[in-house]
Amino acid sequence: MPPEPQSSTDAEHGRLPRQRDTASTDQLRVLVAVGTDKHPFGRLVDWLTQWHAETVGPVDLTLQHGHTRAPAVPGAVSFLGHAALQEAMSRADLVVCHGGPATILEARRHGHLPIVVPRDPERGEHVDDHQQLFARRLGAAGMVVLCETREQLYEALDAGLNEPSRYAVAADPQAHRAQVAAVARVGAIVEELVARSARRPPRRRVWARLRRGAEETR
Repeated sequence: MPPEPQSSTDAEHGRLPRQRDTASTDQLRVLVAVGTDKHPFGRLVDWLTQWHAETVGPVDLTLQHGHTRAPAVPGAVSFLGHAALQEAMSRADLVVCHGGPATILEARRHGHLPIVVPRDPERGEHVDDHQQLFARRLGAAGMVVLCETREQLYEALDAGLNEPSRYAVAADPQAHRAQVAAVARVGAIVEELVARSARRPPRRRVWARLRRGAEETR
């Protein structure tokens, strides 16, 4: 679910959005987050593993791979708790993530223009295409960098390696409150539709039961 509004206590602990520090460092800090969905996301994990092996520049990689088989790269971790994820996002220069609304919102709250690879249900990466629809809508609005192919992802990562500041956005909570609230509402609607779809039997089964009931009462 989309994150709840932050309190004054959160602000005191530095969890409110803030402007990214885009000063150059010895290593590019890249956070990859595939979320907690039970479906493996081997496609994204494999792409990042290959990119990390081939890239020339120094990269400090944190790869949260979830239920995907652990890749043979330094910084691979299956899951990050909420606090650890906040810390990783606050330290990262680039954030690559799946198309989960909550993950995208968290990245933007921390001043990132996230590089998003949505899960594809045709590849067994999710139950439906809501991540693709959501990420494409945000990509068209310039709120994420949408990458649906290996080539697009590598191009985005190489651009970030050369110029990390292009993926930093203003993180002023006052300036972005309306925008974030709108995206949060969309995310909540998407998640509710998915939940309803999972609970509701196929329409043809419903009609079959109705017909049987009508015939039994004749």
